[in-house]
Order: sequence, then C-alpha cells, then structure tokens
Amino acid sequence: QVQLVESGGGLVRAGGSLRLSCAASGRTFSHYAMAWFRQAPGKEREFVAVVSWSGGNTYYADSVKGRFTISRDNAKNTVYLQMNSLKPEDTAVYYCAVKYYSGDYYYPVLDDREYDYWGQGTQVTVSS
Repeated sequence: QVQLVESGGGLVRAGGSLRLSCAASGRTFSHYAMAWFRQAPGKEREFVAVVSWSGGNTYYADSVKGRFTISRDNAKNTVYLQMNSLKPEDTAVYYCAVKYYSGDYYYPVLDDREYDYWGQGTQVTVSS
C-alpha cells in the first residue's frame, strides 16, 4: 500500500504563485510516475502534469504549459508542482497520483483511471 499526502494549497490572487508538494510513503517500487490532476466544482477531474520515474520526462496539459512545472525528488519520494501566473480558472482541488509501470519503457499517461494510488487532495483557490 502507498500513501500520498499533498500540501501547499491555499488562497492566492491572480498572477501569484503556489508550490504544491506530495510525499509518498509505504511500499514503493522503482518504476512509477507521479502526476497531478485537478477537479473544479461541477467539473470532471482533469490531468495537469506528469513526471517519469527518473524525473527526466515531463508532460503538461495545454492549459498549464509554460506556467506550471512538475518535478520530483526521489530521495524524498516527493513530487512538486510549481504554479506560476495563476488564473481564477486554476481554482480546483489538486490531487497527486502514482502509476506503476511493469517494464522499463516510459510513456506519459493522462487517463486518471490508469493511476494506482491517490492523495486526499489540496484546495487551490485563485481570486481575481
């Protein structure tokens, strides 16, 4: 079992920045991607960004490309999401997720149904 705990959410004005963190604990394996999803009120959960197990491969949703940066520290089993130039439409609950890969070949996965573990979420609110 893997536990994921997010932190760093809060209230910020449009144009501001926040940094989210997600720490993984419990049983972890070497080949797992870490991703961020978000869910706004009345909307479905959507993909935000994902990083490969090495940290060398990242992929972003078009809506956040150029503003958000995902990274990970494997020594700490932690993934980060640096969010800059925040907009009111970024307001949502942000979730951290982990997906395991059985082989050595990495490919980004955007479908939340394919992720194995989830955090409890952290609220991000951007005021205009």
